[in-house]
Amino acid sequence: MSMGAYDAAEHQRREEKASAVDASSDDERSDYEGTVEYDVADADTEDLLAQFREIKSQ
Repeated sequence: MSMGAYDAAEHQRREEKASAVDASSDDERSDYEGTVEYDVADADTEDLLAQFREIKSQ
């Protein structure tokens, strides 16, 4: 057998592994706890929205 070659059983095993989906970790929502502080005098709506989008994307 040359390097990188594999038989039909190995091909089938890889196909099954590639097609299997483990969604158990994707179906749960995360709850976040904490505080956000900002100074209203220094922040405008766009600044607050940008901060919110940044926090949400993490």
